[in-house]
Amino acid sequence: MHSVGICGSDVHYWQNGRIGDFVVKKPMVVGHEAAGRVVKVGSAVKHLNVGDRVAIEPGVPRETDEYFKNGRYNLSPTIFFCATPPDDGNLCRYYKHSANFCYKLPDNVTFEEGALIEPLSVGIHACRRAGVTLGSVVFICGAGPIGLVSLLVAKAMGASQVIVTDLSPERLKMAKQLGADFQLTVKKGDAPEQLAKSVHDTLGAQPHMTIECTGAESSIQTAIYATRSGGVVVLVGLGSPMATIPLVNAATREVDIRGVFRYCNTWPMAIAMLSSGKVNVKPLVTHRFPLEQALEAFETTRQGVGIKVMLKCDQNDLNP
Repeated sequence: MHSVGICGSDVHYWQNGRIGDFVVKKPMVVGHEAAGRVVKVGSAVKHLNVGDRVAIEPGVPRETDEYFKNGRYNLSPTIFFCATPPDDGNLCRYYKHSANFCYKLPDNVTFEEGALIEPLSVGIHACRRAGVTLGSVVFICGAGPIGLVSLLVAKAMGASQVIVTDLSPERLKMAKQLGADFQLTVKKGDAPEQLAKSVHDTLGAQPHMTIECTGAESSIQTAIYATRSGGVVVLVGLGSPMATIPLVNAATREVDIRGVFRYCNTWPMAIAMLSSGKVNVKPLVTHRFPLEQALEAFETTRQGVGIKVMLKCDQNDLNP
């Protein structure tokens, strides 16, 4: 292993021992945003060789069920997924993974970019579910790592205008740097309908689609109110299991509400985006720690400092 990013879910398991129905019942290795170098391959592996640099897709189907067959393997109930109980993750020096879910990195894509393909994939899957295309006007709720990769992907897919909201002015500054056309600072207690009006006033029109990355109930309400009739709201952020939302408003305006669960079939597109220079994820990495300082790295993420914290697992190579 070379570079492993820390995700909010890793911190959540560490602090709370569970996310929804996934409960940590025994010690578990965390980490699922990862890239490394191949040191050994099985006899049947033909597409990879020792020395190859690879990005790791953490979700591997365990069986050829209906979801696998129709290309939506992320929905398979028996899927293996790094750092989701009871499956161990890959924040370690050496890690064994299915070769079919290890993707060779081009020479111009760094290990850290390879590790960031995992969060980038959430953005790709969200934008695909939303139907982002040339000329789309997109509203993104939340400028954390997932909101920012969704912004990068939306722009790469041809969105003409992207507006991003967040509580943090620092994160909105990063959104601007990464290509957001408009940034809107949200204050706790802002009324969803009023915020939706501010989005409309800023854009001069309602967005075609909204990608909700916070999971906050008020933000989901804002997303529905803000999206134009016939548009799409994609729910990426995970919050409370139950939420009060203006469902009749969505129904009578034919606003589709779509869920996102991780991703599928995204690594090839992500690698192409990074290799071609269409997408630049490098600014997202704000902190780096050697593996021995994992606790300090996790504490940094827990406190919400910076954007993405990267752990370096190879003692001989601490470069990006």
